[in-house]
Amino acid sequence: MEKSYRKEIIYSLCIEDVQTVAEQEIERELTIKEIHQIKDAITVKINWYDAIADAIHQNFKAEELH
Repeated sequence: MEKSYRKEIIYSLCIEDVQTVAEQEIERELTIKEIHQIKDAITVKINWYDAIADAIHQNFKAEELH
């Protein structure tokens, strides 16, 4: 597999995503300072390993994986 392909981003969040949630949850946008305050908490809460493992198991039968 090509090295550049391995670095392709599959999913990411942007500030607009955060602001959309903020508007729905607290009915206002966050300040830049507030975004920086929650940035690390967001990344810690996203369980990327389980998300990938679940997607693999939901989309492929066990016998296809071995």
